[in-house]
Amino acid sequence: MTLPTSSLESSAPGHRAWVVGADIDTDALAPGAYMKFGIDEIARHCLHRVRPEFASTVRPGDVLVAGPNFGIGSSREQAAAALVHLGVRAVIAPSFNGLYFRNAFNVGLLLLTCADAPGIAEGETLRLAPREGVIERADGSRLTCESVPGFLLDMVDAGGLLNLLKQRSSTSHATPNGVTSC
Repeated sequence: MTLPTSSLESSAPGHRAWVVGADIDTDALAPGAYMKFGIDEIARHCLHRVRPEFASTVRPGDVLVAGPNFGIGSSREQAAAALVHLGVRAVIAPSFNGLYFRNAFNVGLLLLTCADAPGIAEGETLRLAPREGVIERADGSRLTCESVPGFLLDMVDAGGLLNLLKQRSSTSHATPNGVTSC
């Protein structure tokens, strides 16, 4: 299910926050011992060493809130894919590792860079407006985050870069000489 990324998600009741600390590395998200398995098995162990209950109790639409340096470590794409597989709507943190940032959007995971993320409480209900750079709390107060460019939101809405390219390919038109144009 794709959720809207423009304006506050007014039709959504909100997203439950799961809070973790700073410096969450890719091995915590996709443990190396499980990399020989598929994403189902990797996701079952996502954040196990930090929040043992996370993978079995997170619900589709929940958000992960972290401290700075989220996604440090290796370049494994499965670290972002595990969160997508579990239905996580977004990760909110003050900063992200560059490779993780790229991998997350490539697999359709929304990342919101928010300096005030550490002030979000466990279990808090949030509404997101990534295009506008706003996170709304249940009490009506708002946190400012960096707005997410439209081309990245297009990737999230499509479920990742490959899905976006497939969608664009299916709407392109072939010319008489066989060359595809968009």
